[in-house]
Amino acid sequence: MLFDDQFIQYFASFAFHATERPIALLILPGGERHLFVPRLEREHAQTFAQAERVVDYPEYPGDVHPMQRLAVHLKALGLDRGRIGVDHDGYPAVMGYSGPPVSEVLPDATVLRVSPGIDEQMALKSPAELALIRESVRWGDHAHRLLQKYTEIGASETDVEARATREATAAMVAAIGEQRRTPNRWLSGAVALYRGQIGAASALPHAMTSGVRFQAGDTLVTGAGAGVGGYLSELERTMFMGEPTAEQRTFFAHMLALQDIAFEALKPGATCASVDVAVQAYIDREGLQAYWRHHVGHGLEQRIHEAPFLDRGDARVLRPGMVLSVEPGLYVPGLGGFRHSDTILITDSGMEILTFYPRQLDDLIIG
Repeated sequence: MLFDDQFIQYFASFAFHATERPIALLILPGGERHLFVPRLEREHAQTFAQAERVVDYPEYPGDVHPMQRLAVHLKALGLDRGRIGVDHDGYPAVMGYSGPPVSEVLPDATVLRVSPGIDEQMALKSPAELALIRESVRWGDHAHRLLQKYTEIGASETDVEARATREATAAMVAAIGEQRRTPNRWLSGAVALYRGQIGAASALPHAMTSGVRFQAGDTLVTGAGAGVGGYLSELERTMFMGEPTAEQRTFFAHMLALQDIAFEALKPGATCASVDVAVQAYIDREGLQAYWRHHVGHGLEQRIHEAPFLDRGDARVLRPGMVLSVEPGLYVPGLGGFRHSDTILITDSGMEILTFYPRQLDDLIIG
C-alpha cells in the first residue's frame, strides 16, 4: 500500500498533484494493482494509469473518511489480515490532511515499512530507464545551451529562463512527441534556469528566482534538465558575466578539482560515504571548510533527489545501474557560488558521465 506520489508513478505510471485528498496504490499478491483515488481523479486515473482497477471515493473528508473506505475495500478482498507493506502508516499530512493510520483502520494486519526496499529497487536502472535518462540528458543540454546563448548584461533572469525553456521544450516535443514527454511532479519539458543564483545570491545553494537583471562580474549557477517518460537528469554549471577575477578563477578551479576527485572515487563496490570523504579531504587540506554547504550528490530517476546519497553518513555500496548527480559546491559570501552538477552512471568497471556540457572555464564565460 503506497501513498507517496513518486512511488505511485514508478509502479503505476500515474503522475498527479498530491493534495489533501488521499491517493493510494495497492499492489496485491500476484501483482494486480488497484489505484484508490478521489472521485475527481477517476477519469484521469482510468486514462493514464497502468492499473488493473481504479477505485474511487466521493471526497475528503466526506461522511466516511477515505482511509475507512480504503479499509473496507481491503476487507472485501480478504486482505485485511496478515502482513501489509507500506511506505507510510497512512496518508502523509499534505495540504492540511489528517486521518487515521493504516494500523488503526486495519487492526488485524501487521503493518511493515517497505520504503527502503523500494528505494533500492528504484536506484538500479533497467536499460529502458537508462534510455529515457539519456534522452533527458540530451534535451537538458539543449536547454542549457539556449540559456547561455540568451544570457546577456541587462537581460532579465525571468525572461531568459522562459525563452530558453519554451524553445527547448518545443524542440523536444517536435522531436520525440508529446506522449514520451510524460510529465512528473518536477519537470514536464526541457528546462533551464538560474533559480536566483545570480551574483552574490549565487552563494545561496537553494536560492529562489527573483527576476534580477544580469550585471558585469556576476557569478552564475545554472540548472537544466528534462522530463522524458517521467525520468530526469541534472546538469548545472558555474558561469561568469565577463572576464572572471583572480578570486573567481581560484574558487572555480577548486570546485572543478572537487568534482574530479568525486569522479575518481565513483566505482562499483565503493561506498557512498567514501566519495564524500575523499572530496572533504581536499576541502580540509585546502582550508575550504567555511565554504562547504552540502554533500557531494544524490540518486536521480523520477525524483529530483532520491537515494542513495553521496554523503559520509551513507554506507550503501555503489552498484552498476545506479544513476547519481555529482555536485560538490563551494559558496563564498559576497562573491558567489561555484557548483557544477553532472549526471553519472555506475558501470561494471567504473562510471560514465552521461552529461556532456563543457566543464572548463573558457567555455563558460559570457561576453
